[in-house]
Amino acid sequence: MSDKYQTLSEMLQAWFGGGVTTLIAALTGRLMWHTAEVRRSKRVFFGRELLWELPFAVGMGLIGEGVATYIEAGPLLRPAIVGGLAYLGPRGTEVLLAKWLNGRIGKA
Repeated sequence: MSDKYQTLSEMLQAWFGGGVTTLIAALTGRLMWHTAEVRRSKRVFFGRELLWELPFAVGMGLIGEGVATYIEAGPLLRPAIVGGLAYLGPRGTEVLLAKWLNGRIGKA
């Protein structure tokens, strides 16, 4: 079986399916945020804070998948949306949504 994949996302979706790809994207997004906190010396890498990122990753994965479905994003764009929202986390997503809504309400 010689399948040719053009992107990593395409390969992951073919191998594992969309659900696992969503979780991988969410975990990667939260791990990137956690690593940034480690660089700022606000956390240690293998601390208990790392365990707290798991529920956030799953939750943000579900939210990101919902957003991707709402805007009818293609299967290759979905992991990017999930990973981006997972990186922002609940607070960052709230701020982003508030700014977007304020911009839309201000123009109406």
